[in-house]
Amino acid sequence: MTNLLELYVKLGGLVLVGFVLGRKLPVTVPTRLGQFLYWVGVPISIVSFLHRSSLSGQIWIAPVIAYLAILLGAFLAWVGIKVQAYFRKTIPQPPTQASLLLTAMLGNTGFLGFPIALAMVGKEYFAWALFYDLLGSFPGAYGLGVLLAARFGGGVHNYWQTFRAVLINPALWSFGFGLLFREVTIPTVVELCLEKLAWSILTLSLVLIGMRLALLNSWRSLPQVAVSLAIKMLLVPLILGSILPVFGLTGSIAKVIVLQMSMPPAFATLVIAETFNLDRDLAVTALAAGAIVLLITLPIWLWLF
Repeated sequence: MTNLLELYVKLGGLVLVGFVLGRKLPVTVPTRLGQFLYWVGVPISIVSFLHRSSLSGQIWIAPVIAYLAILLGAFLAWVGIKVQAYFRKTIPQPPTQASLLLTAMLGNTGFLGFPIALAMVGKEYFAWALFYDLLGSFPGAYGLGVLLAARFGGGVHNYWQTFRAVLINPALWSFGFGLLFREVTIPTVVELCLEKLAWSILTLSLVLIGMRLALLNSWRSLPQVAVSLAIKMLLVPLILGSILPVFGLTGSIAKVIVLQMSMPPAFATLVIAETFNLDRDLAVTALAAGAIVLLITLPIWLWLF
């Protein structure tokens, strides 16, 4: 409980700082900060934390669980849309359906999932969070997520540009470099400086979340969002978390996986919604509401697992 309260103070404080800055600073500032973290900051933190993480033989199960969570979220959201159509005799427009599916599928397992996993479980098992995000959530977002958006969205899209964006993603390249870098022995001072730099980058990531939340001001889609959040942050972690022992995942490893599964909708949902002309208001509302719901659900998962 002490660790959880300390986490809330740190997370809440940093996000609040970002929220205030987001209201005061020009709109270009979070954009520039996001670009810096994307191209430089996050790759450095991945290499640093991966260097000291433990890689067990079962770690490749992490992205498999991520894909199961994505598919289960999509399936439950699709069922919810069909149930609504049956009882209410109405069905959401295709762009809204796509946004509902994306917000139920894709979680913020990077900017938000990484610091929470580190704070609650520690660096020893951080590689599980990395494998879940970089080999699971990220390809799921810009693979299956983009395919769904293209199916339901409007406009003309350049699929080669989408593929190229995935291929040159610096986080994936730094992940591969970090695996090789594990074999290199570096001086203790250098390792300590690298670790401090990585934690500073995660701090900036949380500030960026607050800055982006400051720009989100739409709540009119809240009733529909409540369904997708219940699927993403409650049903999927509960269902898959209960069967993790079948895969041999227990203790701290299971906790990392469940924490990643229970993260609120990813910012990638908003990026995809804007790119493919989906329901942007729904995506915006899901991001803001999900960040609030996390404060309630996080202690539940820590208690259950």
